Amino acid sequence: MRFKVEELFKNNYPLLCLVSFSIVKDKDIAKDIVQDFFVSFWNKRESIIIQISFEAYAKKSVKNLSLQYLEKKKREQKLLDTFETDTGVPETKSDKQNNKLNELINKLPKKRKEIFVSVVVDGKSYTEIAEANGISVNTVKTQMKRAYAFLRSYKKEDYISVILLIQLSRIVEQLPSFY
Repeated sequence: MRFKVEELFKNNYPLLCLVSFSIVKDKDIAKDIVQDFFVSFWNKRESIIIQISFEAYAKKSVKNLSLQYLEKKKREQKLLDTFETDTGVPETKSDKQNNKLNELINKLPKKRKEIFVSVVVDGKSYTEIAEANGISVNTVKTQMKRAYAFLRSYKKEDYISVILLIQLSRIVEQLPSFY
């Protein structure tokens, strides 16, 4: 079956964005997921055999991609949560942790550090960061994945015992401005 992808895109994009948005609750992320679906569909269009309507196929695919996105975010949050400290930590130990965290963040390459801070501290979406830096959303995703892997490797080596998101935001204030 030959697909006219442009026509399928125009006819289904709004509906698919709604499907994704109903799951991820973020308009930009929903748009990214639907765009990723169409890119993947385009790349595989010669080998895809749809035995139901395209709309049903696309809705199911976008739903699955949206759920996968939420699972990924859940894993990222779990990673951040593993770095949390007890609230009864003495101030001197907290200062040490802040210094270690500051050093660790400063070891990230400049752009990766900027992207990481924008997502974790500023709460920006991958799309916002991509547009602001003139890069693709996939580049932002890759940089975040590498930043988390880097932080995870230091956690395993116990160079840093804990990271609190609140502490991270305080440390970022001490870092040189990226803008």
